[in-house]
Amino acid sequence: MKNIYFPRRKSLSRRTFLRTAGASLALPYLDAMRPAFSAESEAPQPKRMVGINVDLGFMPERFFPKQSGRDYELSPYLQPLSDLRDDFTVFSGLHHPGTGGLHAADVCFLTGATHPTRPGFKNTLSLDQRIAQEVGHLTRFPSLSLRVGPGSKSLSFTADGVPLPAIERPSDVYRLLFMNGSAEQVQNQMQRLRDGRSLMDQFGDEIQSLQSRVGNADSQRLQQYFDSLRELEKRLEIQEAWSQRSKPKVDAPMPQDNTSPGGLIPKTQMLFDMARLALETDSTRAITVLINEDFNPTVDLPGVNAPHHALTHQSSQQESADELARIETAQMNCLAKLLRELRDVKENGVSLLDQTMVLQGSNIGNAARHDGLNLPVLLAGGGFKHGSHLSFDKKNNEPLANVFVSMLQNMGTEDESFSSSAGTMRGLET
Repeated sequence: MKNIYFPRRKSLSRRTFLRTAGASLALPYLDAMRPAFSAESEAPQPKRMVGINVDLGFMPERFFPKQSGRDYELSPYLQPLSDLRDDFTVFSGLHHPGTGGLHAADVCFLTGATHPTRPGFKNTLSLDQRIAQEVGHLTRFPSLSLRVGPGSKSLSFTADGVPLPAIERPSDVYRLLFMNGSAEQVQNQMQRLRDGRSLMDQFGDEIQSLQSRVGNADSQRLQQYFDSLRELEKRLEIQEAWSQRSKPKVDAPMPQDNTSPGGLIPKTQMLFDMARLALETDSTRAITVLINEDFNPTVDLPGVNAPHHALTHQSSQQESADELARIETAQMNCLAKLLRELRDVKENGVSLLDQTMVLQGSNIGNAARHDGLNLPVLLAGGGFKHGSHLSFDKKNNEPLANVFVSMLQNMGTEDESFSSSAGTMRGLET
């Protein structure tokens, strides 16, 4: 019997494109793009991301360690995370060039868009939405945007700079994630989605017709708009498919919303709990939380007697600094609880924290001076080699967006840049 020759299967690069007439179309991930002989290998564990912005920042002298490297001494604000030391990396010497240290820059925390106070400012794609472009189709919700505090601000922005609404009430998040509608409600929702898809088709035809009657610049703008409509159409198709599937069941009861103006800490903790449940049930893989208090309340904590925002501008006074430290320590305790609970959840034998990148930081380096340099940033989980304080030049800061590129690559993308990045973050390895 003759030997039968099986040619070795060549694998395609993930950079493979379809090209024609000077245009290119990136292919989706295909079996042929796996390394040779690995078609039967198990799918990788899903990667996830949580981005948290505390828009009033943290007192630098209490947040940053004095030593760099792995043998640093925990700062006062890192003490609540002492048992998680090997699960996070703390950074100093990072900034977003051109955003400034103003409160208006909170919406730029995950985008790095410049000059947010200038007339006509338009934001750019946020980190979570870039991740949603890659993996959002795998879950019921491509992303989840949350906000502690009233208002309309959000951390999540589309490629066109449009903010995605953020949910404030934990009970609303619970309903969205876990409560199924009646059969009639589901049917009505499906009909609305189908109607939306029909509108997309109608508008698409109109735009294509209009493109043939305008100049080149306008035609390009119309094409961008057309692409946005098609992206929305894809989302509607995905939502229609998910609407026919029951939502996951959880043991946790619906949270009772805290309506106190000063309820910063319980509101934060409840939204963190909702974020954890969303990750546990794989309802989404990209979550943002904006902690924003525009109306400047006095936080409901023992020993705190002055409004939060005012305290940040009076932190040079010992009494105000002590009050502010009570608030900021409580905020770090909320983060520590979230990380511990993610660490304690196992998914196929792997810690959920190891599969989830949790980024917490601020758009303000020093709130007393509205300083946009040396932003307080911490990255936990996600499978990185943690345990270090990565310290960079405090005057000539590294771009925070370098961390974003490392996070994107950790998600499995091939992004080599994002916003103001100059590459990946030095010293941050997987």
